[in-house]
Amino acid sequence: MSTNKIIIKGAREHNLKNIDVTLPRDKLIVMTGLSGSGKSSLAFDTIYADGQRRYMESLSSYARQFLGQMEKPDVDDIQGLSPAISIDQKTTSRNPRSTVGTVTEIYDYLRLLYARIGIPHCPVCGRPITQQTVDQMVDEILKLPERTRFQVLAPVVRGRKGTQQKEFEAARRGGFARVRVDGVLYDLDEEISLEKNKKHTVEIVVDRLVLNGDIHTRLADSLETALELTGGLVTIDVVDGEEIMFSQSYACPEHGISIDELSPRMFSFNNPFGACETCTGLGTFMKVDPALILPNKKLSIREGAIKASGWYYAEGSISEMYYIALGHKYGFTLDTPIQDMSDEAVHALLYGTNGEKLEMTRETDRGTGRYVNDFEGIVNNLERRFRETNSQWMKEEIQGFMTGMECPSCHGDRLKPTSLAVTVGGVNISEFTQMSVRQELDFLDKLQLTSREHMIADGILKEVRERLNFLRNVGLDYLTLARSAATLSGGESQRIRLATQIGSALTGVLYVLDEPSIGLHQRDNSKLIATLKRLRDLGNTLIVVEHDEETMREADWIVDIGPGAGVHGGELVAEGTVEDICRSERSITGQYLSGRKSIEVPSQRRKFNGHYLEIIGATQNNLKNVTVKIPLGVMTCVTGISGSGKSSLINEILYKRLSADLNGARIKPGAHKDMRGLEWVDKVIGIDQSPIGRTPRSNPATYTGVFSDIRNVFAQTQDAKMRGYNPGRFSFNVKGGRCEACEGDGILKIEMHFLPDIYVPCEVCKGARYNRETLEVKYKGKSIADVLNMTVEEACAFFENIPRIHRKIQTLVDVGLGYIKMGQSATTLSGGEAQRVKLALELAKRETGQTVYILDEPTTGLHVADVHKLVKVLDKLVDAGNTVIIIEHNLDIIKRADHIIDLGPEGGAAGGEIIAQGTPEEVADNPASFTGQYLKPLLKR
Repeated sequence: MSTNKIIIKGAREHNLKNIDVTLPRDKLIVMTGLSGSGKSSLAFDTIYADGQRRYMESLSSYARQFLGQMEKPDVDDIQGLSPAISIDQKTTSRNPRSTVGTVTEIYDYLRLLYARIGIPHCPVCGRPITQQTVDQMVDEILKLPERTRFQVLAPVVRGRKGTQQKEFEAARRGGFARVRVDGVLYDLDEEISLEKNKKHTVEIVVDRLVLNGDIHTRLADSLETALELTGGLVTIDVVDGEEIMFSQSYACPEHGISIDELSPRMFSFNNPFGACETCTGLGTFMKVDPALILPNKKLSIREGAIKASGWYYAEGSISEMYYIALGHKYGFTLDTPIQDMSDEAVHALLYGTNGEKLEMTRETDRGTGRYVNDFEGIVNNLERRFRETNSQWMKEEIQGFMTGMECPSCHGDRLKPTSLAVTVGGVNISEFTQMSVRQELDFLDKLQLTSREHMIADGILKEVRERLNFLRNVGLDYLTLARSAATLSGGESQRIRLATQIGSALTGVLYVLDEPSIGLHQRDNSKLIATLKRLRDLGNTLIVVEHDEETMREADWIVDIGPGAGVHGGELVAEGTVEDICRSERSITGQYLSGRKSIEVPSQRRKFNGHYLEIIGATQNNLKNVTVKIPLGVMTCVTGISGSGKSSLINEILYKRLSADLNGARIKPGAHKDMRGLEWVDKVIGIDQSPIGRTPRSNPATYTGVFSDIRNVFAQTQDAKMRGYNPGRFSFNVKGGRCEACEGDGILKIEMHFLPDIYVPCEVCKGARYNRETLEVKYKGKSIADVLNMTVEEACAFFENIPRIHRKIQTLVDVGLGYIKMGQSATTLSGGEAQRVKLALELAKRETGQTVYILDEPTTGLHVADVHKLVKVLDKLVDAGNTVIIIEHNLDIIKRADHIIDLGPEGGAAGGEIIAQGTPEEVADNPASFTGQYLKPLLKR
């Protein structure tokens, strides 16, 4: 058996048609093909699954019981397999405590760095706090000039009220003669009377000395005496000079704030020793947001300005009674727009009258009632109800009015004040993590340390630098280590895990990656490819499922699965180098790579309809007070380097503002001053890559609504009428027509001990989901279960004479989903497929011609041939008069746009500006635009 090859024989997982594939080891291999052709089935469900399963089986039975067993993929044999690691896009942590720093483990090294060479400061006065032994104190004092006179003082009381007689008595008993009270020296023999209600400082004079050669022993004894009296503090009062304070522990001599000995856990926001006590290390609080209660301040109370559970305006309601009373007190009526009310009135509405009573009158059918009561305020009322209610529904309702507010104690820094007061190079750990990766590397390069600090920190700094460089190499130098992991896109989180893997420097491993170039600008693609090659050169095999042309051209070996998708795919169409693929007549990938097929640049751009959406003063995240006009009635692409502010501008500001104003959604738009042109559009539709359903019962037929129409058709058949069946009989979600043995699932889960759970077809219905009587009802010779098992293409032909059904199914075919089954479980659809099902649903709706469609990287997971189909679908939307706004890096989409808005110039803090805007030709001629540089060659083809 050859050791430099991976040999797969008889792969039949999902739609694979018993294929044999031979892959070279220690190479960069790209698996490509149409969306749904079977690439992932081969790479993830066959090769990775078997590699992982074999590794698990090599462990002891004791270890295996905790890991769970893995099913053997449907394949005859795989030879030459290594332990496999999968780096896909589904494993982003949604934990609010996870940050880029914790995920990459850089934060662990930083905690160690700050614990070992950090300089603690007093959180109040900022004075450096050092821990000193008696010997160090003696050495410091002996540095004073010869013949210097000084006294050693023990500050037993510092800033405390009282007459302090106990302290004086204890000093007398201890044999001391003098004391300094509030800076004035007294003999302990005399009567010292102090004001009881004033704060005083009492320092016992332990010794008075003149600095000369032989005081070393006496000075040490005196310091020890003073330290014993105060628990570790001593003041040296130099005559005609400045006082010096020493502390034996980590404590501020002035404010007495002590810091425990520095340890890594002090800098962890997931540990009670380091986490801010107010927010427990989250940095934010869920608080009721006034902006969500008063989303539109142009409206009056009567017009429905107040959107809060229990506080909606209604005639004769208790809320109306409170509003009228508040109006009498603060000078407004129910018809006064919120924006015209005084600040005092709005504050009273939201936060109450602060105990002041209101006189209220309420008229009902049963008579008039007079009341005197204070008003707690809508915000306070919602927060109290949220704390006190036991109803989950009410909690969720009120949660809709809440957003994460910055913690008032740590201001989002997550740590205790004492931890934040420790610095390295003048910067605390939170300030360091809030820099971008680029700035952090610059900071570490300029960091100046003493020789002792170098000895301690060099090893730690090497690790931190290496990991930061890995992040820079995969195009993530705009990220900050403090960024929450939940806010990362799929592509970003995948590249972070890639950087972490390079850091582990394993060899002889099989890495399987799922489209790592997603969300990456063309400029940074070369960095990613170099990273992949570096991983390969360590002695690893890389299998990358990818559609990106540049990655394919740089690969050592390409495997093209196809020729079509779904049932039309699952075959090995071509394998070999790029040249071999280009020569293959049967390979659709080869046709596009060789230039025999391409997505054409339109001969002329569409003209705007004369109206614009204008965003004014956008400052969300890294946007630098951006004002931008988006033309309506055309296709606009928003482009730019990863992290330049595209999502902040479009998803956070534009989509959320349009959703709130046009669709009535309860969300808070990102920071901006104003938005104009809303009168020219009537609704907004955001199409992202989130799943269409979280349960296996959800499928394309139910999501698009076509299944209801299909059930109606079955209910109209002669058989159904004779039996008295209504459309509900043909639903697999309710009792009646479904098989009760499996409750309409078609499969049963059998739990096995020490083996994976097994899903077997239901014995009663044989996987058909329905009972025998329901399946006897046929339409054109097919039962309802047969229809769910059809591919979308087959169903389209089957229902061609029923326009209502045909139109909805045709849109699924138009977006390139003809290969999926009508009843395919939503949980088995990829992100790209889910996005296209949503697109199909919108296409099937009747057009108003004034809709704004916002798509976030719709080409994710799409082969260039599928991008071709998508382009035609988007053109159809725009030709109907709608506006399409796309965040995209794919040049094939960008070159077909009518208008481009390019952000940059870099990512993170170095981005957030408009670099270029106009037609693709105008952007291509702008030398400042990176997008333009890569676009120019395509426009000349």
